[in-house]
Amino acid sequence: MLADQVLGYHRDVNPAERAVRKLDSVQQRAAPLAFLIGVVKKYGDDRGSMLSALLTYYGFMSLFPFLLVATTVLGFIGNRTIENGIIGQTLQQFPVYGDQIGRTAAHPLRGSAAGLTFGLLGLLYGSMGVAQAGQHAMAEIWNVPGVLRPGFLVRLGRAALFFTVLALGMAATTAVEVAIGKFVSGLVFVGLARAAQLVLNVGLYLAVFRVLTPDEVETHELWLGSALGGFGYTVLLSVGAFLVEHQLRHAQAVYGQFGFVLGLIGWIYLVVQVTLYSAEVNVVRVRHLWPRAIVQPPLTEADKRVLHDIARKEERRPEQRVGVGFEPHAAVDALLDAQEPRPEDGE
Repeated sequence: MLADQVLGYHRDVNPAERAVRKLDSVQQRAAPLAFLIGVVKKYGDDRGSMLSALLTYYGFMSLFPFLLVATTVLGFIGNRTIENGIIGQTLQQFPVYGDQIGRTAAHPLRGSAAGLTFGLLGLLYGSMGVAQAGQHAMAEIWNVPGVLRPGFLVRLGRAALFFTVLALGMAATTAVEVAIGKFVSGLVFVGLARAAQLVLNVGLYLAVFRVLTPDEVETHELWLGSALGGFGYTVLLSVGAFLVEHQLRHAQAVYGQFGFVLGLIGWIYLVVQVTLYSAEVNVVRVRHLWPRAIVQPPLTEADKRVLHDIARKEERRPEQRVGVGFEPHAAVDALLDAQEPRPEDGE
C-alpha cells in the first residue's frame, strides 16, 4: 500500500510517527478493523458531533412539551380518576409526579388551558425540529448534493410520515408485549418480550432510515445499519428501564428531578449516537469507504472518495459542477526529495 511505500522510503521520521505508521499499515490490512476505523473517520468527516448535538437538542425540546401536555391532560381527567388506574399507579413511583397524584396530594395535578396550549406549541416546534434535523443529518451522512435534496414541502410530508412511523412502532411494541404477557410470565416473558422488541426495533429503524434518507439511496442499502441500530436501541431501552426502576423510582424529589433531566438528556444523546453511527455503517459498507489512512499523507482510495463526495455535496444548482483533483504520489515524491537528491528528468 501507499502507506507502506512512504514508511519504506522515509526512515528519518521520529519513533512515534514511525510506530503510528506501522499501526496504520496493520489496520489497513485487517478488514474488520479497517471497516471500524472507516466508520469512525466518516463520522468525523461529516461533523457527526454537531449533528448529534442538534438532534439531542430537538429531541429534548420535544419530550418536555410532551410531558407538559401529558400532565395537563391528566389534570383535566382528575386525580381521583387516575389514582387507582394503571397510569396513576405508575406515575406515583416517580418523584416528578408522585407527590401530585392522589386524594391526599399537597399539590394535585390540575388542568390548564394555557399549559396545554404552550405544551402543544412546544411539542410541534420540537417534533418538527427533530424530523427536519434528522433529514438533514441523513443527507449529510450520505453526502447528497444540495441540488438533489428534497424541498420544504416534501420535507414536511416526510416529517408527518416520520411521526406516523414512530407512533405505529411504539404501538406495535406495546401490543406485542401485552399479547405475550397474557400467555407467559417471569423470565420467559422477559426473554420473549426483549426478542420481539428487538425485531420490531430493527424494522422501526429500517422504516425511519427510509423516511429520512433521500430517494437517491436504495432501501436495500439500509439493512445493516438498521440491524445495528435496532440492537443498540433495544439495549439502551433495557438500560434506561433498569436505571429508572432502581435509581430514580424512590429518589428524593429534588434529586429525582435533576437525575431525571440529566438522565433524559444523556439517554437521548446515546440514542442519537447509535442512530448516526448506524447510518454511517450503511454508507461505509455500500460505498466501500475503507481502508482509511490514520496518518496522512498518503491518501488511500477510500480517503479520496470521501473527499470527493464531501466537495460534491456543495453543489446547489443544476448548472453548477464541483470537481476534485489529487496530485498523484505527491506525498511520496516530497518525502523522497527530503531524503536524497533526485536526478532531473532525462538524465
